[in-house]
Amino acid sequence: MAIVDNGIYVSGVRTDTPHTLDETFRLMHDRDGMGWIGLYRPSETEVRQVAAEFGLHELAVEDALTGHQRSKLERYGDTLFVVLRPARYLDATEEVEFGELHVFVGPNFVVTIRHAETPSLSRVRGRMERDPELLARGPEAVLYAILDELVDEYSPVLAGLDNDIDEIEAQLFLEEADVTQRIYELSREVIDFQRATRPLQPMLEALLRGSAKYAVDLELQRYLRDVLDHILAVAERVGSFRSALDNALTVEATIVARRQNEEMRRMTEESMRQGEEVKKISSWAAIFFAPTIVAGIYGMNFHDMPELGWGFGYPMAIGLMVGGAAVLYVVFKKRGWL
Repeated sequence: MAIVDNGIYVSGVRTDTPHTLDETFRLMHDRDGMGWIGLYRPSETEVRQVAAEFGLHELAVEDALTGHQRSKLERYGDTLFVVLRPARYLDATEEVEFGELHVFVGPNFVVTIRHAETPSLSRVRGRMERDPELLARGPEAVLYAILDELVDEYSPVLAGLDNDIDEIEAQLFLEEADVTQRIYELSREVIDFQRATRPLQPMLEALLRGSAKYAVDLELQRYLRDVLDHILAVAERVGSFRSALDNALTVEATIVARRQNEEMRRMTEESMRQGEEVKKISSWAAIFFAPTIVAGIYGMNFHDMPELGWGFGYPMAIGLMVGGAAVLYVVFKKRGWL
């Protein structure tokens, strides 16, 4: 069986702990008390058995069986169907893990269908059983306690995300750090967390608006307002996280662009320096090439070449080589190549 805990409560005090659903249904009628059934990943048969006993709406039952629902609150006659998205922060992977919790709240029963490890409903049940006065206020009091526990368990998630953002901001100006991917991944975590928590505000506001119509206890209304205040604080912090990450991404893009500009400038300067070196090498090559031409011509040793028998032929060749080199040196020097 998927029953995690199961209790019958009369005037806020636990009177029975049935071991089967059939026994639960029988004792609820015999004791005229409230049944609180906690299921963990139940089978379709078990869910439909509960649905048939309490007259749960088929659409709500289908949602509970299908799972992967957004946070929402729906009313079917005198029964509330609530979908909650608990979350916990995983230090090892620096990620937020989301679960899913379905709660059916009727006139004399509460059925919880949990699809994740959180929130700890055993802690909620223990708290309520230690406070019979609060538990005696009925199924809506159990819903309040579940919502309160859910919001309390968001605190470690907020702390983990806050710490990650601080680390990113510290890494932004480190030369060797590239945090663009981490900013993007953390932004996705924050968006998913915001998607899970944002519907809680209108859900609680709807509960409070219907308090008079459905005769919700005045003290319980105060408790619900307290949870609403906490939800508003959570929403404000998550909003600040998104703003901080948007700013961090803008700063990171600016820093990356600046680094790229500096790299381009360095490469341009290096290219210009290499160009100057090429100019010098080319200039000296041209200077040495001029005497090589003269020497090559007069080194061919043809008998009919002019000036071969001339006494000033050798000095003239040397003069041509030196003069040509000198002229090229002066030209290149004026152009700044040397």
